[in-house]
Amino acid sequence: MRRFIVLGHTAPTDPDFSLDDLAGAAGRLDVLARCVNSAFFLSHGLRESVRVFLVLSDTVTIRLEGVELRYMNPDERNIAGLLRQALDSRAEAIGHSEVESTPGIYVSNRGFEDVLKATAREGAIIQLHEEGTPLADVEPPENPAFVLSDHQDFTTAEHDLLEEYTTKRVSVGPKALHADHVISVVHNYLDTEGYSI
Repeated sequence: MRRFIVLGHTAPTDPDFSLDDLAGAAGRLDVLARCVNSAFFLSHGLRESVRVFLVLSDTVTIRLEGVELRYMNPDERNIAGLLRQALDSRAEAIGHSEVESTPGIYVSNRGFEDVLKATAREGAIIQLHEEGTPLADVEPPENPAFVLSDHQDFTTAEHDLLEEYTTKRVSVGPKALHADHVISVVHNYLDTEGYSI
């Protein structure tokens, strides 16, 4: 399975936002919606063996499971609407327990470190960063989790956590790319090299 952890620094943690202003009033939720699109959608299908964690403002986590997803279309508005439904279900999540809002989408009151701890138990964690080792020079581990940030850089506290939990820092190229493009490049590389993970 391919796993992606995406940090949303300014994304809303409650459902009171308009789907008509994802790039503004919704705290750049458009960036996260595009990451979800890149992680799961093929031209005429859906990647089932993918899991995405969206960590919002280090307090809320939305987990998406490709094999279970229903009702999702590749446009930003549809994806954001499903994320808003997840946030609307957040009140039912007690502690770190998850609540399923729609098939394949779960919400919990977990921050970045809690997600890293849980993810590390299932496989290696790789930080995606423009200053890392080139992806082509790295043998991907079994069941890898790739961590990347939204339109903002990792904070100092996030860097410290990544130093503790990640096994590698990997770059997809010499230029900084949009987060959703990075996910597409990772998928393309793994697909091209024949990795079934």
